[in-house]
Amino acid sequence: MADEAKAKGNAAFSAGRFEEAVQHFSDAITLAPSNHVLYSNRSAAHASLHHYAEALDDAKKTVELKPDWAKGYSRLGAAHIGLGNAEDAVSAYQKGLELDPSNEGLKSGLADAKTAAARARPAGASPFGQIFNGPDVWSKLTADPTTRSYLQQPDFVQMMREVQKNPNMINMYLQDPRMMNVLGVLLNVKMRAGGDDMEREMGSSEAEPESTKRAAEPEKKVPEPEPEPEPMEVPEERTAKERKAEAQKEKEKGNAAYKKKDFETAIAHYTKAMEIDDEDISYITNRAAVYLEMGKYDECINDCDKAVERGRELRSDYKMVARALTRKGNALMKLAKTSKDYDLAIEAFQKALTEHRNPDTLKKLNDAEKAKKELEQQEYFDPKIADEEREKGNDFFKQQNYPEAVRHYTEALKRNPKDPRVYSNRAACYTKLGALPEGLKDAEKCIELDPTFTKGYTRKGAIQFFMKEYDKAMLTYQEGLKHDPNNQELTDGIRRCVEQVNKAGRGDLTPEELQERQAKGMQDPEIQGILTDPIMRQVLIDFQENPSAAQNHLKNPQVMNKIQKLVNAGIVQIK
Repeated sequence: MADEAKAKGNAAFSAGRFEEAVQHFSDAITLAPSNHVLYSNRSAAHASLHHYAEALDDAKKTVELKPDWAKGYSRLGAAHIGLGNAEDAVSAYQKGLELDPSNEGLKSGLADAKTAAARARPAGASPFGQIFNGPDVWSKLTADPTTRSYLQQPDFVQMMREVQKNPNMINMYLQDPRMMNVLGVLLNVKMRAGGDDMEREMGSSEAEPESTKRAAEPEKKVPEPEPEPEPMEVPEERTAKERKAEAQKEKEKGNAAYKKKDFETAIAHYTKAMEIDDEDISYITNRAAVYLEMGKYDECINDCDKAVERGRELRSDYKMVARALTRKGNALMKLAKTSKDYDLAIEAFQKALTEHRNPDTLKKLNDAEKAKKELEQQEYFDPKIADEEREKGNDFFKQQNYPEAVRHYTEALKRNPKDPRVYSNRAACYTKLGALPEGLKDAEKCIELDPTFTKGYTRKGAIQFFMKEYDKAMLTYQEGLKHDPNNQELTDGIRRCVEQVNKAGRGDLTPEELQERQAKGMQDPEIQGILTDPIMRQVLIDFQENPSAAQNHLKNPQVMNKIQKLVNAGIVQIK
């Protein structure tokens, strides 16, 4: 199954459907988590979607599982390039070339990485340039109360984009107070109000050299440093913090009410939290969970859609967006009445998995697909049409048009999969077509559905006879006679099997027949077990070298039974 999912992923990747490829490769990884090739393929798909952080995680897993595989380092280098980590990309490509010096892809990647590294270190470049291309730049700016408000200003976003494209352009914007605040956030420093000096929050300035101290005025008493004033809190920031704290309190009250099954109260608190702070979609998803529990599925779906839309506007954590989509899928599952209704739920779960690969969501997707298939079968069920299709199959069977007969029998089983007669009839068709494994499977299904239906035993026994498994066929016919002792077909089947077994025991088979029989027998696990049994090996040696000892062995019923099986298989011949 992992190979099947991998093949689907490769096909989707080749067709440019990268999100679908990621999904299939993830399914394959769930089934084969130690297969390094699957992580490599998913890394390539993530990179094609510009999801370089995920691509890097998969590339690292690839080289962890298979450190001597050069291609893994190619994936690692590509992910680093996408994240702007040119130096790390150079290192990855070089390590890959150590394993495969002639790999053209690694050589080309190394050249690109070196070029990118050189561009990142031009003469006179700003010392702060590279911090703008880290993987968490935007998340840091969003998390800080001061810089978060800047993200709503188009000119600020444009300024940041230009600096990301060309770090040297930062020199043009250093007079902008917003850029100074951005530097403070990204470098984790406090900006002094009166100038451009910066002081690290967890450290101090470098010590003054000893020579300078000695040159200073002798023994001058150093005054006690005046305490630095507490940084002023901007009124807007204070208001935002208070607003968020108040919203969190409402959320906690809602959670407490939800645990007590006081759903109306929980909804009231979550709604108030949403009104106070519209920048946290967890309030919406929590309210959706309450609606789901109350059976108000339309309201739940409406809230989930709001959470997804607002989450994308705020660039919320992808796990939160995935949670909203999964919750929507759950509500759609509850509303499903027909097989087609499940399509919307399946779509919601699939979208959730593209946001975050959650095992619970994957299970829900599989459950939805299974429920859809079962309901399709129920909707298709029609015994009357099934009988009509069976009769059509019978007519084509009489005309010896066996492929067409199989088609109608198959349609009959779709309409009524519990009719043993159809399995018996289709088994007969497969036998005529030489498709013995398929026929055997249908005959066994027939017996499973109705153990008293003797036709199932005659079909199965005949197929086993044609497969030259005479001892198995004999047991099948004998089992059928228990339900219908006077059945002539079953009796004749036993007679034919006995003739073949006796023929093998007397050594009357031609060399070709004997060789074929022995080869068939050697594939039987039971025969293999007998021949590898040390006691039975000694018994067979005694039959050849010590006849008196062999006679004693025959007094043991278990030994005699095993010898008979070897005779039936043509392995041992009695003359």
